[in-house]
Amino acid sequence: MRYRLGVDVGGTFTDILLIDEHSGRSYRAKTASTPHDQSVGVLAGLEKACAQAGVTPSEIGEILHGTTVATNAILEGKGARVGLVTTAGFRQVLQIARSYVPGGLAGWIIWPKPEPLAALEDTVEAVERVAADGSIVTPLDEDDLRVKLRRLRGVEALAVCLIHSYADDTHERAVAKLAAEELPGVPISLSSAVLPELREYERAITTVANAYVQPQVARYVDNLAAKTADGGVDGQLYILRSDGGLSSAASAAESPVNLLLSGPAGGVAGATWFAEQAGFDDFLTFDMGGTSTDVALVEGLRPRIGRETRIGDLIVRSASVDVRTVGAGGGSIAHVPELTRALRVGPQSAGAVPGPAAYGRGGEEPTVTDANVVLGYLPSRLAGGEIELDRERSREAVRKLAEAMGLPSVEAAAQGIVDIVNENMFGALRLVSIQQGYDPRDFALVAFGGAGPLHANALGRLTGSWPVIIPPSPGVLCAYGDATTSLRDEAARTYIRRFSQLTDAELRQLLTELAETATRDLGSDVDEVVYQVDVRYHGQGFEIPITLDLDTGLEALGKRFDAEHERLFSFLLSNEHELVSARAMVSGPRPNVQPVRLEQADTDPEPVGSHDVWIDGGWTTAAEYDRTALRAGAVITGPAIVAEMDSTTLILPGHAARVHESGCLLIRPLEA
Repeated sequence: MRYRLGVDVGGTFTDILLIDEHSGRSYRAKTASTPHDQSVGVLAGLEKACAQAGVTPSEIGEILHGTTVATNAILEGKGARVGLVTTAGFRQVLQIARSYVPGGLAGWIIWPKPEPLAALEDTVEAVERVAADGSIVTPLDEDDLRVKLRRLRGVEALAVCLIHSYADDTHERAVAKLAAEELPGVPISLSSAVLPELREYERAITTVANAYVQPQVARYVDNLAAKTADGGVDGQLYILRSDGGLSSAASAAESPVNLLLSGPAGGVAGATWFAEQAGFDDFLTFDMGGTSTDVALVEGLRPRIGRETRIGDLIVRSASVDVRTVGAGGGSIAHVPELTRALRVGPQSAGAVPGPAAYGRGGEEPTVTDANVVLGYLPSRLAGGEIELDRERSREAVRKLAEAMGLPSVEAAAQGIVDIVNENMFGALRLVSIQQGYDPRDFALVAFGGAGPLHANALGRLTGSWPVIIPPSPGVLCAYGDATTSLRDEAARTYIRRFSQLTDAELRQLLTELAETATRDLGSDVDEVVYQVDVRYHGQGFEIPITLDLDTGLEALGKRFDAEHERLFSFLLSNEHELVSARAMVSGPRPNVQPVRLEQADTDPEPVGSHDVWIDGGWTTAAEYDRTALRAGAVITGPAIVAEMDSTTLILPGHAARVHESGCLLIRPLEA
């Protein structure tokens, strides 16, 4: 078996990429997502890709899957009913939370506080106490807890978070044993396993979130594994984690809190793969789909990994690619609020059903896709002919908006929609670059997603990020990322010591032990180990993660922390440095997927046609090119449109795209 299958399920489309590991040749399929049962869309795409390649499903060795099941359960509030066991006195840990009200005008607004994922009536207290050093202060009262656990009969999942269990998990394991007897069949999440780090609230909310999505994720993973097996696939199923690594299906079902940003992480992994082939180490990623846009920053071919994951109003302590999301996609609806009478785009989306007006599936509201149709940027068919666009429906939808705003033409309204959505996405890119102390002009911009290449050239002009890189198969790049990443796991430990109380040898020993634990849990050959510690100034209430080598001493570590602190906050303190936590992140070997190399072009490509497009306030003629016919070294000067099965690239006047041997289009201003 020599084929790997990458699968990415989005809000609008399910993307499939079948890769021949020996030749690097890929086969793409794009089908409508099936929200009622995502596995239906996955199987349809799998069969379509296999038919293109002329292979049977039994030749697929591995299925690498980025999923939004856990994400959707959180966003839609459709997770399990969770019971929570806390230490006596901590029953209201979720209700108290961090007393944080979002928004700069918090005092001027009424903020509806989200309901905790575990209700107070489903929370019980265990009589026990462990000290911060791991010593037992109060033994666990098992008889008392048995009675309280019986009150939780009816919950669908159980979370256990006892104070200081990161230092000693004896009591949590004892609670799990009792719960298995009193609540048979109920999945149990222990905070000492999910997040063995200090801070009770963060540990509690992360453990509860894990329990909240666990039954639904486990059902989905089991269902998908069973259906693919019934379809003839003998290979292993792996699920993409939020940090861009892979986990086994069993591990994903046990710790689904690590999957909350599974989908966006696949895009960053795929972008990193192609940026490396094109010779660029530092870049911004820009993934525009049908519902939303995800952006991230990659430096030295390493995506920035945050220690928090944010989904809607929920923030959990889980490693994830530092992705920012805005409600701006091809299906985002343009509207004019009565209060302001100013044009707005999103966050509401037409989704897959009914979709944009151009899809002819009942949608009547003007969307970003409709605006691009009106402006002439899109071909008549999308997704390899699966969707035929109705230009008149798009014009009618946008015309209503133009009339509501008193604009002189449909084209002016469509241009306004595109300009606003571009500014929205530019704002997101600023969050991962300028706000983090990076100048976007020092980075390339990798654009992908079904709608990303249409807006990429304009985003390049706004950010000054050149070149703009359009990878091959940009509409299914998340699936490519799923198929080209490796297994990953990590081990962490809270270890609070001032630097004066710590030696270089003790730090090295701590990291070595964590690496051994993570390697054992990975159950695979290890290709890379990355060490990271959380450091702060003594007395600070927060810490900053710092990546280091095994032989990095405390003096060098302190200097790295100072440099990062100054970059983020523009000042330093004289307080002593303090270690808070340490972790080791291990990765298995990268898959043996050979990159494709295009033949060199003898001449510049011939266009396959041309048509009028609206750019900068007027109509002009743009040449059309078939991307499958492009060869390395060819140059396409704008205005031009490059079409392929899963996406369309717009090259603006004053810019040109050069075809790299990796298949990437590199767009730059003509004067650059």
